[in-house]
Amino acid sequence: QVQLVESGGGLVQAGGSLRLSCAASGRSFSRYNMGWFRQAPGKERDFVARIRWNGDSTYYAESVKGRFTISRDNAENTVFLQMNSLKLEDTAVYYCNAEFLGQQFWGQGTQVTVSS
Repeated sequence: QVQLVESGGGLVQAGGSLRLSCAASGRSFSRYNMGWFRQAPGKERDFVARIRWNGDSTYYAESVKGRFTISRDNAENTVFLQMNSLKLEDTAVYYCNAEFLGQQFWGQGTQVTVSS
């Protein structure tokens, strides 16, 4: 079992940057593949980025490639999402996800709002 708490969301102008953090508690954080998803109003929850348990591979949705960077600090049980060149369409609630052997855990989400 792992508990996830996101932070770092907020209001930012288009073209700006935000850095989301996801702090994990519980055992064996370094075993979990970690990811970020987002859900815009009236839409389904979509994949944004993922990083393997050891940090050696990352994956991104096409819509964020080149703008977002996922990273992790296993010593601090934290995963990050650096978001640059934000667009209006990046507005959503961002959720942290942990996955291990098919088990999935979710945080409560943090709101990101991009204004023009």
